[in-house]
Amino acid sequence: MKTESLVAGILLVVLLLLPLGASSWLLSDLSIYFSYALFAASLAFVWGHCGLLCLGQAVFFGLGAYAMSLVTLGMVPGVEGMVSTWLGFAAAIAVPALAAQLLGRFLFHAQGLQGAFFGIVTLAVAFIVERLFINWDFVGGLNGLMNVPPIVLGLNGDGYELWEAVPLYYAALFVLVLGFSVLAALMRSRWGLALKAVASHEMRTKSLGYDTAHYKTTAFSIGAAIAGLAGALFVVQFGFVSPSLIGFGLSAEVLIWVALGGRGMLVAACAGAILVRVLESNLSSVFGDTWLLLLGGLFIVSVMFLPRGLVGEAIHGLDRWRAKRRKGGSTPRGKAVERLSPSEYTAR
Repeated sequence: MKTESLVAGILLVVLLLLPLGASSWLLSDLSIYFSYALFAASLAFVWGHCGLLCLGQAVFFGLGAYAMSLVTLGMVPGVEGMVSTWLGFAAAIAVPALAAQLLGRFLFHAQGLQGAFFGIVTLAVAFIVERLFINWDFVGGLNGLMNVPPIVLGLNGDGYELWEAVPLYYAALFVLVLGFSVLAALMRSRWGLALKAVASHEMRTKSLGYDTAHYKTTAFSIGAAIAGLAGALFVVQFGFVSPSLIGFGLSAEVLIWVALGGRGMLVAACAGAILVRVLESNLSSVFGDTWLLLLGGLFIVSVMFLPRGLVGEAIHGLDRWRAKRRKGGSTPRGKAVERLSPSEYTAR
């Protein structure tokens, strides 16, 4: 855990200093990638820490994007005049969390689903919600919603707009760090430890008196809320939302990002998402559609031989190296350890 925190701290310092020498184009791309990184962190929390393989995580990402869009475009019935970005962020967190809470109560409390059955049901939910939004004219149907406003610092759609690359970069980085910190704090808390026990051995944890269904439902809702926040951060930069953000396609992509980066560590999942998006933007122009085959092959290799993921294995290796150095440095080389008999120890 200390090594992971050290790596996260180093990456944060690098990202904070990056605008000093990076181009505006790179900063704009990274601002969008930060939303993907936060999205990957939400799945890493649900899947890696809670043991819930959600194959429809994009549903909550899309719900957050739609919630932000409807609020800032003044399309919410009864409150059309409320177009605050801050209200949009609140809705982007609350709507997916509420949806996950309702779904979790049905899946965990009523049906008691777990393992592959939970994954199959969330996959079906992704297809159903995508078709629903495609045929729902209120949210734009297949065309989606366009001209979504950027982040506006005023209380109700007025004030400074974050259009420029550097301010938008730091705003996106702040949202990423905020969501990351919330998840990290929860994972390291006593509640997070109990949640890890539920993921490791649910029946044994239940026999100790824990309401495992409640724990899983709450964790599922928190992961959905963070995914919704990531969706809101994405749409205020991209300016467009469509049903493709809800379907299985994006859910499969984030699954690959987390598996390649490492589902057991938040920083590994975030780095995996950014790494894949950077590689895609640079290699897709060279290899074309073959890039998808390369990504699929890399995913298979990672699952088979690198269970912690590419970044996760690197962090684990660094952790072992640091532990080995500490262990080796406890006794200086070339100096024997003085051993005393009980009588000598008492005399001294």
